[in-house]
Amino acid sequence: MSVDVSYITGGTGSTGATPKTASNELDRQAFLNLFVAQLKYQDPSSPMDTSAMMAQTTQLSTMESLEEMTATSRETFALQMRMSAADLVGKQVSWVDEDKKTQNGTVSGVSYSGSVPVVLIGDKQISLNSISFVATPGGPTELPETTDDTQS
Repeated sequence: MSVDVSYITGGTGSTGATPKTASNELDRQAFLNLFVAQLKYQDPSSPMDTSAMMAQTTQLSTMESLEEMTATSRETFALQMRMSAADLVGKQVSWVDEDKKTQNGTVSGVSYSGSVPVVLIGDKQISLNSISFVATPGGPTELPETTDDTQS
C-alpha cells in the first residue's frame, strides 16, 4: 500500500493541497493528514495494528510536548538575557571592540530592540554577548588593564 504524500513536499497529488512552508519537517497537521490517509486507504482485510496506531499517536503527542518545551526554553533564555542586561546598569564593564582593543565603561542603560539586548555605555551600544568583564564601581575587583580607556 502506498500513500500519496506529495502535498507535503510540494509536488502534485490527488489531494490538491499545497504546503504552507517548504520545510522538511512535519508539523502537527501534516502528521494528522498522513495518519488519516493511512487509515482511510488501509486494506480492510488487514487493518492497521492497534499498537501501531497508539505508537503513532504517542509520537505526535511527544512531538507537540517537545515543541512546547523548546518554545518555553527560548522564552526563558530571552528573559534571562533581558534580566542580565538590566542588572548591568550602573556597573563597569569591559569588552573588546572591532579594533581588538579592550574598552571599559559604565553601563547607563539597556536597549531591548533586537534579539540580543544592547547595553549603552556613553554614546556606544555594546551587544550583551560582547561583554567580557563586569565590576561594581568602587568594589574590590578591578577591571582588567585596557589598551584604550573610554570610561564614561
